[in-house]
Amino acid sequence: MIVDLIVTNAKVVTMDPARPRAEAVALDGGKIVAVGTRAEVEALATPGTRVIDAKGRMLLPGFVESHLHLALGGAELMQLQLGGITGFDAVAQAFRAYASAHPNTAVVFAQGAAYGCLGTDATRHLMDQIISDRPIAMMAPDHHTVWANTAALTAGGILHGAPMPHGHEIVMAPDGTATGELREFEAFGPIIDCAGLKRLNLGIATGEEPALAPSAADREADKAHIARGLAHCARQGITSMVNMDGNRYLCELLSEMAAEDRLTARVVVPFHMKPHMDLSALERASAMARDFTGEWVRSGFVKMFMDGVVDSRTAFMLTEYPGVPGHTSEPLFAPDRFNDICADIDRRGLQIAVHAIGDGAVRTTIDGYEAAQKRNGPRDSRHRIEHIELIDRADVPRLGALGITASVQPPHAPGAMDFPIESMDTVFHRPRWRDAYLWKTLRDHGAPIAYASDWPVTDVSVLRGMRAALCRVPFEGADDERMDLMDSLYAYTAGGAWAAHLEGLTGTLKPGLAGDLVLIDGDFETTPPNSFDQMGIALTIAGGRITHQLPGIA
Repeated sequence: MIVDLIVTNAKVVTMDPARPRAEAVALDGGKIVAVGTRAEVEALATPGTRVIDAKGRMLLPGFVESHLHLALGGAELMQLQLGGITGFDAVAQAFRAYASAHPNTAVVFAQGAAYGCLGTDATRHLMDQIISDRPIAMMAPDHHTVWANTAALTAGGILHGAPMPHGHEIVMAPDGTATGELREFEAFGPIIDCAGLKRLNLGIATGEEPALAPSAADREADKAHIARGLAHCARQGITSMVNMDGNRYLCELLSEMAAEDRLTARVVVPFHMKPHMDLSALERASAMARDFTGEWVRSGFVKMFMDGVVDSRTAFMLTEYPGVPGHTSEPLFAPDRFNDICADIDRRGLQIAVHAIGDGAVRTTIDGYEAAQKRNGPRDSRHRIEHIELIDRADVPRLGALGITASVQPPHAPGAMDFPIESMDTVFHRPRWRDAYLWKTLRDHGAPIAYASDWPVTDVSVLRGMRAALCRVPFEGADDERMDLMDSLYAYTAGGAWAAHLEGLTGTLKPGLAGDLVLIDGDFETTPPNSFDQMGIALTIAGGRITHQLPGIA
């Protein structure tokens, strides 16, 4: 046997129950050809084999990022970052410095703007006090609200409002002009369009394709954003990802990059079904599933939004929000119609993934999956619910009973990573905290778990995500929702691969599967969880190709 690459002298955690531990892994032709002891694997080396001494570091299957937005995340890496910056003066200073350094930027766009970061409700008039002669806008961390100044609203053609689909809102003032607050994707889509990201934003905003065929230069510009996102993810040890927005255009770009040997992770892309679409639109989903089936780019699932987010109170709840009598928000899909859509998607043999944050949205989604199963019969569908930030206790066992995957994000729980615990009181009644951000409880009731970040909503770093998963402090009156170390690693590797129907390709270190590996610059088992994020990623290998490497890794 001839092998290209051997990683040896490692603490190998395979996620393969048949051989959970090893010391070395051999790769050839992009596949794993051997997993075993140092002696067994090193004996396969020939003069042309590259041998990497891991020096006792932990080696795992490449991380599977189960929910992210690759192209938009790549684009946002170039924008102003306001995370942790609060107070009008500090925000204004950051905007003005960035604007001065980027005089030709069409829209000075900022990311990570906390709700209330200006010290009061953000309005276009307040934003005008920061900069008035150029379009500026800032996005909330949850990516469901944007605040823009008058110049940006004018450039986007929405200063005086515009018709919006249900659930998307340009907030209007009594004088008939926009206040500057834009809720949900189609409301702030015109601002993103002005920023030059119209084509890449279609996959999440409308689910449609570019109206005009993009030129070669346009396609290359869009690929540059994707490449930036891929490189950022490779530095975090990520070798596979489920992109939670998409269309055929994105699949085409990724396929071109794969052919150009520029794709450094496997990407699964959905068709985005929007409430305004007829059932006939699902023919496009079936076509994408048929046409993109490769090891590096594939489709095969449909994404939908059932609600918004808690901070803007657009998440659909079963009971009213604290301090907002009578307000529960509404589902984006009427339940009966949603049931019909789920049944048709399921009939086509496609997977479904639904963004559902409030307990009302979660219940409506479960009902839809149950309706599909009743109409079509059970199958290995692996339908998913994304986020599940609040769930009614009566619905907890239904996930396991119906085989629904809980795709959840350890960094999202307030107090676990970057989101402040203080936000809990404004969105959930205290007695309901025990029903929020359940991971272990859902797993204990039979729901498969996949971990993710929802990047760029939160940091895509798996090491930080692991710290959040293991160091989270239970909410007042709540159970400890932390899964143990190995279960958490499983949710970032084999569990994520299974949830995406990728388990026959990746997620486990065993012969015949893809050569997707991550070498930790340390050891999860001997490092305190509160120091996980200090370890770093020493080496990332995707399909046998090194995509990230720390200096000094021989």
